[in-house]
Amino acid sequence: MASPSSEDARANPVPAEMRTEILQELVEIASTVANAQIEGFTERLSDALLRVSQACVDRTEAKLHLDAANLLKQNRYPFFFVVSSRLAAALQQEVQALENAAEARHAPVVAPSTLPPDMEIDKKLCLIKAGRSIESEHSERMAALNTRLARLLGREQLNNAHNPFRPHVFLSVIHDAWCEFQPDRSLHHLVFPLLQPKLSFDMAPILHAINSALIKRGIVPTLAQSSQPEAAVPIKAAAQEEPVEEDALTQQLRRLFPPEEPVVAKSSSRPLDDAFPVLFQEEAVHAAAARNELLEYLSSLQQAESEMRSPVAGAEQPNLATLDEMKRRMPHGMLSPTDEHTFELVAKVFDVLFENKNIPAEMKELIAQLQVPALKAALINKDFFFKESFPARRSIELLARISVGWDATKGSSDPLYLLVQRSVQRILQEADHRISVFADVAGSLEAFINREETATAQTLSNTISHALQQEKLQQAAKAAKHEVALRIGTGEVVAFVETFLEDKWVPVLTLAYTVKEEKPEAVDSAIKTMDDLCWSVKPKITMAERKELLAKLPPMLAMLNKWLDLIKWDEAERTRFFAELARCHASIVRAPLELSPERQMQIALQVAKRAAERRLMRQARQKPEPQLDEFDEQVAGLQRGTWVEFRRLNSVAMKVKLAWVSPMGSLFIFATRDRQEALSMSAEELAQSLRTQRARILSVAGLINGALTAALGIDTAGNDDAQSAA
Repeated sequence: MASPSSEDARANPVPAEMRTEILQELVEIASTVANAQIEGFTERLSDALLRVSQACVDRTEAKLHLDAANLLKQNRYPFFFVVSSRLAAALQQEVQALENAAEARHAPVVAPSTLPPDMEIDKKLCLIKAGRSIESEHSERMAALNTRLARLLGREQLNNAHNPFRPHVFLSVIHDAWCEFQPDRSLHHLVFPLLQPKLSFDMAPILHAINSALIKRGIVPTLAQSSQPEAAVPIKAAAQEEPVEEDALTQQLRRLFPPEEPVVAKSSSRPLDDAFPVLFQEEAVHAAAARNELLEYLSSLQQAESEMRSPVAGAEQPNLATLDEMKRRMPHGMLSPTDEHTFELVAKVFDVLFENKNIPAEMKELIAQLQVPALKAALINKDFFFKESFPARRSIELLARISVGWDATKGSSDPLYLLVQRSVQRILQEADHRISVFADVAGSLEAFINREETATAQTLSNTISHALQQEKLQQAAKAAKHEVALRIGTGEVVAFVETFLEDKWVPVLTLAYTVKEEKPEAVDSAIKTMDDLCWSVKPKITMAERKELLAKLPPMLAMLNKWLDLIKWDEAERTRFFAELARCHASIVRAPLELSPERQMQIALQVAKRAAERRLMRQARQKPEPQLDEFDEQVAGLQRGTWVEFRRLNSVAMKVKLAWVSPMGSLFIFATRDRQEALSMSAEELAQSLRTQRARILSVAGLINGALTAALGIDTAGNDDAQSAA
């Protein structure tokens, strides 16, 4: 007896033309929902690489993972573009293979391997395991989707291996995108071991959106009982399955722009087999007409402003009408409450941009021309407010960031000015008929920034190499001082040995740490020699302890001299130290052995008392660690490409770009526009310059986020002062 789903499939087959159309729609839906997750996925992947780096024993592997984490953090948008474009292409190939393969199993669509054969096998096994785990987690959704796709294709059944939206496709895309994004083949193996279910895309909203689209298209065969709840769940339920804690800004935005509910047919509750999809219902038609009328009106305003715009640059404020002025001229009733909120928030974004003193006035005038295109993008898609990676929003942020570095004395012929001008003109010319122009412009700007940073780093390679050695030495000295402090901090080490460790063994340990990569045993040897020395000057009240001391002394003294030779300590002070060390050892060996328990207790108490006194004296002499303030936090958050203005002794301002930050964030190198080194300084020196107002960060980072926060009355503590705004 045939199954119900096979009866459905044969009873009402979908025409081939409509089938292709529906599959293309599913690809677009899956891509859109997945694209909304790329930014969060990139953050999770970067954090995972950083955790692996911190856990690595091998310093080379640790550095590879750390560099990969930093690469993703600093190039989120290019990675977004690579993942999104690869995902769309992969899903397109998968649905084409599904249509052409009939009942035959088709091979997964993957890029040519760049891994060695053994790693390629590991990758395949890893992705298969992770994919099956995700399939198991979403088994009901996958089963429902398999049944609906089988109905769409007129087949009796479809399994996970044939499903073009199976998790394995998304996992493979991530790996292939990383390989394309990172051209160094030796780093291609870093990502696939991390692609576990919790790190990868959340398939729940993706599968739910595809199933919902098929239901709207009337692809509703009889499903197994376990799958029926999935078909009945409204779209918003997918987001409720795993609630995510949102910040105050996102919560307030959710109140202003709640998720749109799907339009439900009022005339009938039966499935739409061959009826028009809900897109063509009355409510949707009216909403679409109103939105098109608004967009056309805005286009006419934009055209009028373009014709009236003054050709003279250099005005103190842009001479374009602001969005608030445009809104006042609009016919009454044209804007819905949601459109009102959109208008106000986008207007606030540009108000904040115009008020930013770090952006030259001429650049503000160029960017001001994007008010209407940005507003249109926000009216069409509210992700403008929710996603920092949203192309229109990202384009404005990047244009503002680039503009800070423009030198007004170079005029409008400066390549940087021309780049901003071309980007703005391209958006103005293409945005109405190709909204993806924002993504193209953002990608071009990202590429320009990356090229500039790479070229600057190459120009400053010698300086950077020297700074890396300097930081390596600083970190080695810090680790050495820490190891010595652990030993002498107890107060149990005699005074002359304590002084020796602070003055001479810190340099020894510093040397050992600097050569740790080439000679990993060096640090262990230096620390063991130090521990043996500290143990050797403690009282020995048993014959066994004294015999052990006499046995350890020759090799210990030999290692002490070997290390001291390396730091070239050949002064008379060295002779005096070893003479005093010999007297100390002799006194320990010659001390009376036969001690009563009472006398042993007295000696132990005296030793403990002296240790406590020495410990308190050391603590009293030590200077307290300086408390970090807001300026230290600003320095810690600086990223490459940030512009900083320094005031010289003659009060002349010098604007330079942060060209390089050391791996530990302790050293900074700044460069001029022409990529020449301007100055280098430590984190402490930079923080002090900010503290004394001899330096000022010319930052526009988070401009839109800050504008939205201010517009919605949310304070820095995350409290909402504008509850009534919703």
